[in-house]
Amino acid sequence: MAVLAPPVAAIRVAVRRALTGLPGEGPVLVACSGGADSLALAAATAFVAPRLGRRAGLVTVDHGLQEGSAERAAEVVAFAGELGLAPVELVRVEVAGRHGGPEAAAREARYEALGAAAARHGAAAVLTGHTRDDQAETVLLALARGAGPRGLAGMPARRDLAGVPLLRPLLGITRAQTLAACVVLGLKPWVDPHNSDPAYSRARVRSDVLPALVRALGPAVLDGLARTAGLVAEDNAALDDLAEAALATARDPAGGLAVPALAALAPAVRSRVLHAWARELGAPPSALSHRHVAALNALVTAWRGQGPAHLPGGLRVLRRADRLLLA
Repeated sequence: MAVLAPPVAAIRVAVRRALTGLPGEGPVLVACSGGADSLALAAATAFVAPRLGRRAGLVTVDHGLQEGSAERAAEVVAFAGELGLAPVELVRVEVAGRHGGPEAAAREARYEALGAAAARHGAAAVLTGHTRDDQAETVLLALARGAGPRGLAGMPARRDLAGVPLLRPLLGITRAQTLAACVVLGLKPWVDPHNSDPAYSRARVRSDVLPALVRALGPAVLDGLARTAGLVAEDNAALDDLAEAALATARDPAGGLAVPALAALAPAVRSRVLHAWARELGAPPSALSHRHVAALNALVTAWRGQGPAHLPGGLRVLRRADRLLLA
């Protein structure tokens, strides 16, 4: 009996864990760019899902940002057919004109496309190929931005995507393992030139910062960064639960939030309450930053009769007596 190569086995086990007990009867859709991580994920899902009584399909998104992107997307579709994945869909998106830098704009367009595809096919979940290395990069970038606990929590293994679970089964798998799995399985991954383009901050972290950390501190630093993300995520979940309860308590019967109730909260909880309330008012989450929450906080803790706090989306919040109100 042939021995299964360890990288292939590890990825299949990770996928099985993610899919076991998943509710709903719809297919799971693998988001596949053609890179090593998503190819290895697609191959593992094609093997595991039918053995769990689950259909598996694939979605590839063509951002149209590079020459030959349409041809590469078509190759991914053909690869999916060879694996027996169905449904399979190629989605073309428009990145230009979106807010933020090119990385953020492409990511926003991609997730919108994945969410829409999941809705069209009644998917039970969407799977992405983010690895432990991606998680370590995310934590370092968040640390450099001063993003706070939410950023340091990195990417969750599961989150909501337009009402469908988005799963990241490979957060405990290394990039080296996905590359090795592709070699064993005879898969030929596409190497995205953006991944080594120094114009992109993540590419610089990948090519320069992480290797320097590994040389200085040893390979365990990657596990340490990923583990930190998991620990911070647990703390965030607890604080979010406290904030949800505190927001309900702080609501004033006459509208808005009661300043005395906000002032009595611990700063970490109050900032989450104000952040959640700002989103509730209609502030776009992607544009809502620390400085916006700090301006709201100043209306509570440093009130000197100042004017309203300005939030994304053209919203203004003012303090009137002991209440915060939407202007």
